[in-house]
Amino acid sequence: MSVSPQGGTAAGWSRGSHRRRAVQVQVPDFRQPAPHPPSPSPSPSPTMSDDEQHNQTFEAAGAGASLTYPMQCSALRKNGHVVIKGRPCKIVDMSTSKTGKHGHAKVHLVGIDIFTSRKYEDISPSTHNMDVPNVSRTEYQLVNIEDGFLNLITTDGVSKDDVKVPEGELGDDIQAQFDAGKDLYCTITAAMGEEMCLAFKEAPKS
Repeated sequence: MSVSPQGGTAAGWSRGSHRRRAVQVQVPDFRQPAPHPPSPSPSPSPTMSDDEQHNQTFEAAGAGASLTYPMQCSALRKNGHVVIKGRPCKIVDMSTSKTGKHGHAKVHLVGIDIFTSRKYEDISPSTHNMDVPNVSRTEYQLVNIEDGFLNLITTDGVSKDDVKVPEGELGDDIQAQFDAGKDLYCTITAAMGEEMCLAFKEAPKS
């Protein structure tokens, strides 16, 4: 048996070296995500003019406009507007009670429906919010009366023919003065999805 320079047998040294040899195996790291292909660059959008941007903003605001907005009861005022029992009302009277030991001051509201003139009342804590209707008034020129409807036109030439002739004395006066050949302007009040002619006047003579 041959002897190694270190004093052991060659075979023994070979076996010991074999035991100490480490085999390195490269294992892929699956934790690293595969690279994504680059996204295609978005095509440039066409340039929008200032007028188009204004129209888009106006349409969005009109579409999203609320019929009502909240207001703290203590901030309401006489001759203002408020929703009472689901109806848009003009406040004709309001009073506030003194604060009790175990509660808030309460506000007593009296309102008149702006379309039907019916009286409504409500009582609410002064710190609570109440709905206030968005009320708009637009003046139109009366061009005709047909089948119980007012044919109206704005100063910009926009026509409107979906408002009924008001009932009662107001409607009779409009019909009589129109039949007499007078030029009339009608004020259309709109609130909470309803519209009605609540006033009119004779056009100024040039």
